[in-house]
Amino acid sequence: MRRKYILPLFLLIQIILLKILPFFPEFIERFYSNAFYIKISHFSRILLGRIPFSVGDCIYTILILLLIRWFWKTRKTWKLHWKDNLLKALSVLSIFYFFFHLLWAFNYYREPLFEKMKIQREYTDAELLDFTKKLISKTNEIQFQITKKDSSKVVFPYSQEEAFQMNLKGYENLAKEHPYFKYEILSVKKSLFSLPLTYMGFGGYLNPFTNEAQVNNLLPMYNFPLTSCHEMAHQIGFASESECNFIGVLASVKNQNLYYQYSGYSFALRYCLGIWHEKNEKVFKELKKSVNVGILKNYKESQDFWKQYDTFIDEGFHIFYDNFLKTNNQKDGIESYSKFVDLMVNYYKTRKL
Repeated sequence: MRRKYILPLFLLIQIILLKILPFFPEFIERFYSNAFYIKISHFSRILLGRIPFSVGDCIYTILILLLIRWFWKTRKTWKLHWKDNLLKALSVLSIFYFFFHLLWAFNYYREPLFEKMKIQREYTDAELLDFTKKLISKTNEIQFQITKKDSSKVVFPYSQEEAFQMNLKGYENLAKEHPYFKYEILSVKKSLFSLPLTYMGFGGYLNPFTNEAQVNNLLPMYNFPLTSCHEMAHQIGFASESECNFIGVLASVKNQNLYYQYSGYSFALRYCLGIWHEKNEKVFKELKKSVNVGILKNYKESQDFWKQYDTFIDEGFHIFYDNFLKTNNQKDGIESYSKFVDLMVNYYKTRKL
């Protein structure tokens, strides 16, 4: 009889241990992120990488159906056997929680990237303004090189399958400068849940159990390289959303392909302009005037895309995901996505765009 208490008790022990882990990032960095995780993630990608569809999405579908079936079968016994049913639910949750962290999520507790790369965290408004102006100049230049008109939006000419393969070149170039960003064994796939993901407001996700990077295949294609590179950053062991945005931008702009560079630079520019929109409306309007019309058309393309799927669903999931991130050692929650600008500004203080 006492066996039914073991796994729920183990769940409690796991929660307590995870409250302690943030005090030992060097331990996680050395023994998990750069040791065990590399081996287990490589094994997962070797096993599943060549399968053309998302195995993880299929598993999730089966589990959701089994969960619905279980709730239906026990619906009449909840009042009478609520304790046993609750213990069963907690036992299953305990197992999932354990494998979630073992297979990927301990990366939430690794050494922050700004420490690993010795990047400053603070910057002045003047430095942000200078960086934004350089971004505008660079993005304008690439947009014009591609379209030959400053008023034409960029249209991505490759298929999504081609894009996944082309991502590797950017990571290869990035790893020459920063070896800890080395990416091996491609396992990036179009999500079978792309429509639900869109309604939830997400461009993709990493399946922590199968180590497959899932990308929303309904996204505007000019932004597709950046999004897929972001999910690949999760695959190589970086859990922070701001860090994966940063890595995704670097992997895009280090690619020799102009469309990839445009995807990375235009993404970073949009966030910088967004910061100025909140910080100083007058400066924002002046900066916007210097952005090529074609770039603004791409931004409008993204805005229109997300607007047509804008419902209470995405607001609910954003609240859920915000709390999920805060629970997993990301104190800024969903706002952490924009924190990558801190890394970008300071990274490029001593580098040329």
